[in-house]
Amino acid sequence: MSEEAKNESAETDKKADKPEPADDLKTTHHTLGDLAYTATTGRIVLREEVTEDDKFNGRKPKAEVSVTWYTLDDADVTQRPVTFAFNGGPGSSSIWLHVGLLGPRRVDSGDAGALTPPPYGLLDNDETLLRHTDLVFIDPVSTGWSRAAEGENARDFHGFTKDIESIAEIIRLWTTRNNRWLSPKFLIGESYGGTRGAGIAEYLQTRFGMALNGLMFVAPAFNLETLFHTTRSDLPAPLFLPTYAATAHYHGLHPGRTLDEVVAEARAYADEYRGVLAKGQNLAPEERAAAVAKIAALSGVSEEYVDQANLRLEHTRYYAELLRHKRLVTGRLDTRFTGPADRYNREQMPYDPFLTGTDGPYTAALQYYLRAELEYENEHVYERLSRAVHPWSYKEFEGEAVDVIGKLGNVMRLNPFLEVHIAMGRYDGGVPIEAIEYTLNQLEIPLDDRSRIETRTYPAGHMMYIHEESRVRQSADLADFVRRVSRR
Repeated sequence: MSEEAKNESAETDKKADKPEPADDLKTTHHTLGDLAYTATTGRIVLREEVTEDDKFNGRKPKAEVSVTWYTLDDADVTQRPVTFAFNGGPGSSSIWLHVGLLGPRRVDSGDAGALTPPPYGLLDNDETLLRHTDLVFIDPVSTGWSRAAEGENARDFHGFTKDIESIAEIIRLWTTRNNRWLSPKFLIGESYGGTRGAGIAEYLQTRFGMALNGLMFVAPAFNLETLFHTTRSDLPAPLFLPTYAATAHYHGLHPGRTLDEVVAEARAYADEYRGVLAKGQNLAPEERAAAVAKIAALSGVSEEYVDQANLRLEHTRYYAELLRHKRLVTGRLDTRFTGPADRYNREQMPYDPFLTGTDGPYTAALQYYLRAELEYENEHVYERLSRAVHPWSYKEFEGEAVDVIGKLGNVMRLNPFLEVHIAMGRYDGGVPIEAIEYTLNQLEIPLDDRSRIETRTYPAGHMMYIHEESRVRQSADLADFVRRVSRR
């Protein structure tokens, strides 16, 4: 045997002797007042069926996915709901929904203008949704502690379809292993979790025959064309204007007026604004001057700036411009937040003060909580917001906008019992209320079925639960939705 053949044989033997990855889970028992529950956290192996030459060749490990789930002790699983939760990004772990809103323990982070200083802390979450539904938090591959299996390419999971399929498979696997097929089932997704969640709901229904009871979305990004300014679309500018007006009001640039008055005026101007932009270079000088004055007055920036922007206020530039006179930038995901810049002539915001203000407390809280209270040990970096997933693949949408409202419409048509709850933040500068409403208006379902969708608005941003009043009210709204829908 040649030396090369010997080496190949040795390598083959080495791979054969190496054990496959196994589930790595830790289970603990807890109480919260009169609530007795079991927590399980760690990683479960995601496998895919392998077929070679039309022959089934087993299930091959493809990834190890980090999950945390909570189940109420001694509950009837045919009556007890279960909710599968994930955030967005793409590239976000489930940390935000987990210790910010839904779980039995929550972070002590503070809020805009009153952030909690390090080393932060944990609080009991008396409003936890666990009182009404079991909870399963899922970290997509390359986020949290989720990783591709050894020898597998993580990039295979970094795209629209594979992301949906992999998370749906985790949901199917968990439901099967825990005998929860007869439980009322819900999804909750935040931000890109709306993009993901609409796709997962349709995939669960069409691939596995798993019909859900309800979908809950927090600031869902259903249609990316409404959210990002491009040379091909003027859609975002009018949809962002009410958020700009609300932000200007919050920062004291609409003295003597109420928030509702300012937002109503911006919303009323939106249709005219679309018409102005549609005219392009055919816009008469007097019409342009009037539009410049109106947009400037509502948004709180100068007429000169609006004119130089050709009437189109791109949001990451607007958040750098609005408080430039105070040498501050506003947040994007929550425009109530502000922070200093290193230079005050930057065209775009250099960072998001909201993210920098919340990242530390959330990360510290989850790291401590999983180890000290859920007793799970893992020395890998917990990727709360992973850049490794980019560039994210949207190959399925080549030449068109990334828009999943058709998938939401399809699953609602297929499942006439499916109900939808949507939470929106007035100061969400990433996914504005009006962008969500515009997209919902394009939903192709019978008019009578629109009663199956409810929306709630809160006086905060993208993660409206940062704001204590909003958190308490949002928790109550989610609980009410789960109770009502589960009983039908």
